[in-house]
Amino acid sequence: MLTLLVAILWALSVISAGHALLTKRDPRAALGWIVTCLAVPGVGALCYWLLGVNRIRARARELQEQGEGMHWLHVNVPPADQDVACYPKDDTSRALITLSDAVTRRPLVSGNQVDILHNGEQTYPAMLEAIRNARESIYLSSYIFVPDSLGMQFVRELITAANRGVDVRILIDAFGELYSRGRVRRHLRGTKVKVITFLPPRLLHSFYFNLRNHRKLLVIDNCLGFTGGINIRERHLVEAAQDSIRVIDIHFRLQGPVCEQLRDAFMEDWHYATKEKRTPREWPRPQTVGNACCRGISAGPNEPHEKLNWIIIGALSCAKSHIRIMTPYFIPSRAQLAAINVAALRGVRVEIILPAQNNLPFVGWAANAYLFEVLEHDARVYFHPPPFVHSKLLLIDDKYALIGSANIDPRSLRLNFEFNVEVFDQHTVAELSDHFDRSRDRSRQVTLQEVDSRPLVARLRDSFFKLFSPYL
Repeated sequence: MLTLLVAILWALSVISAGHALLTKRDPRAALGWIVTCLAVPGVGALCYWLLGVNRIRARARELQEQGEGMHWLHVNVPPADQDVACYPKDDTSRALITLSDAVTRRPLVSGNQVDILHNGEQTYPAMLEAIRNARESIYLSSYIFVPDSLGMQFVRELITAANRGVDVRILIDAFGELYSRGRVRRHLRGTKVKVITFLPPRLLHSFYFNLRNHRKLLVIDNCLGFTGGINIRERHLVEAAQDSIRVIDIHFRLQGPVCEQLRDAFMEDWHYATKEKRTPREWPRPQTVGNACCRGISAGPNEPHEKLNWIIIGALSCAKSHIRIMTPYFIPSRAQLAAINVAALRGVRVEIILPAQNNLPFVGWAANAYLFEVLEHDARVYFHPPPFVHSKLLLIDDKYALIGSANIDPRSLRLNFEFNVEVFDQHTVAELSDHFDRSRDRSRQVTLQEVDSRPLVARLRDSFFKLFSPYL
């Protein structure tokens, strides 16, 4: 019996090692799991199947297909005609557009207007006004929707809109809902507002914890949209909130054909979460209102590629004069670090603004462990003083902006459901560059000497949390 048991354990270990050899893209990870499986027969194989196999992508695709949230996989849609106005002559823009055409599933469309909204003081009044003026539909997706005094303003306006016949749908992430003691859903019970949570927790599906809908979308009548990094909570009201909880952020109001792409992203999530079948519907057509060329990018574990990661690396590689990065969480991949450093070495001015005090200290500590890798190649890093800056921006030269909900960290780029918009418009990029430069002027530049001279205890702490970078 003992001989048979040993033989079974070795067989499981060899099979597990072979699976790691065939499926792991990173040779270091493959080698580590092969050694673990063979060095500790049975136990190593058990650890591999519990911890080493990524079921998230496959399960996320399966779940979303059940709700027909991935309709593009089943419909033979002919490629969209190229919008001639969106294909400029300069090499930088052409290269970026070609990349996005290849890895995304939505066309770049012209005729859009992008309005930049700073903090809750500008964002919330604009959103509430849009809700009041809605005629046919209001689709709202928020990672966090707190029923504080601000949130209750939204609740009242949404109920009023539903009572006058507007199709009002609200999608809230189940994990993000835990950020508040109260649940906004309780205030919407018995009303005509349709509300659903995205991936509510289930006892037998603990991996749901890692699948979060981090998108912030508001789409009005298919013609007006809002997206960015701002959730619905009082702490985004910078002038009113207390210093200890204030959050500086940026949001965007979009008008034009790109709003159809925001609506499409919302409906994919809605049909997945509700298991409703998609039905044909005539939507009002957005009018051409501006000069910006935009493309909506849905990213998440249900998608076939890590498209945001590819687009970020491509954008960094295309830069000729200036790269501006603003993100609250900076845990770059090795490929992103290489692209940043190569850009700096070929003479591109690389500037990165991070919060001096992170609202998630362990993420800030892990980020500190990466800083020397960009500073030693002449990238410039700045710490923005409190309040906490939650803004997410990637600006390339004076031509390109990537805006939306994603951070530069593994969770955003591999696990979360995110929505970003790429913008080709010199006016918008210039305005965002001015905002970035003003933020940089208020910030403190970090030097390589400062990073290297941290106390040993701090360096050990930061390096320890860096080990958990893939899960932060």
